[in-house]
Amino acid sequence: MLVDDLHAWNVTPAEGRALQERLAPRVRLEPLPRRPELVAGADMSFSKQHGVFFASVIVLRLPELEVVEKVAAHHEPTFPYVPGLLTFREGPVLLAAIRKLEHVPDVFIFDGQGIAHPRRMGLAAHMGLWLSIPTLGCAKSRLTGTHADPGPKRGCSTRLLDHGEQIGTVLCTRDGVKPVFVSPGHLADFSSSTRLVLSCCTRYRLPEPTRLADIEVARVKRDYLEAHGLLP
Repeated sequence: MLVDDLHAWNVTPAEGRALQERLAPRVRLEPLPRRPELVAGADMSFSKQHGVFFASVIVLRLPELEVVEKVAAHHEPTFPYVPGLLTFREGPVLLAAIRKLEHVPDVFIFDGQGIAHPRRMGLAAHMGLWLSIPTLGCAKSRLTGTHADPGPKRGCSTRLLDHGEQIGTVLCTRDGVKPVFVSPGHLADFSSSTRLVLSCCTRYRLPEPTRLADIEVARVKRDYLEAHGLLP
């Protein structure tokens, strides 16, 4: 998959914040394609002991959620850990994996935030500008904002707000489980992002694209460490 360079990654934290603020107005919120055929899930893992990031991207075909392709990459981080700037650590290895794809997904779901970010530039929003493809984030926890209880039944939802502005949706994907935090990235909106996540959730709390990417990246990490004699 061809991905044009949007900017350099070798920036300071102050430059990273300024870059996020410059990029945020370029994000467009609009409905996802009515019938997306291919949806990709992306997830990350970090070996703190060995200083290596791993990324996995899995492409599924809708509505069957059949696996079409999976790719992975590893990369040493070049940016420090700074809350709110994680894309500058994770972006390069994610793009290294995405560039290996033979199929171009209609939409990406990232395990992270979209515009539900203090500068409206979470991982999914930032990657959406790089990819020029619809993206959204589905996170297991809240980064910013406030919300009411969405209710305990599958499909119950409430708005995630920041000073009265909606930045995401708090969504219950299974009866009686903790909700997930869905936010548009780029070329997506609140309602269509929520519908897609819910349609991708089967027996589990998380949507299948990111759930399977999580399983795959754990395998990739384990295999890499074993191959390099780094497992205890």
